[in-house]
Amino acid sequence: MPALIAREMFIRLNILNRKRWMPFLIISICLAISVTYEFIEWWTALIGGAASTDFLGTQGDIWDTQEDMFMALVGATCALLFMRPWQDRQIATTRRIR
Repeated sequence: MPALIAREMFIRLNILNRKRWMPFLIISICLAISVTYEFIEWWTALIGGAASTDFLGTQGDIWDTQEDMFMALVGATCALLFMRPWQDRQIATTRRIR
């Protein structure tokens, strides 16, 4: 969902002159959101000690952070590829209503 929100903000606010940069910037925003969450998890683990391991649910997976970041990348890419036509129709519909 962050990919669609960021894309809509770029379109509605007309932020970019070069539209070819939009997918790269949207994916970067999604990865920035994901890494922020991973930092919060890490800080929680540092503060919470042993109890944080149970709370975070990593269950000993040393690649949990990397898997989460990869899934954010895949999710943002899929959202841009598959949801773009639907979002474009929705934006066009709201512009006609005004």
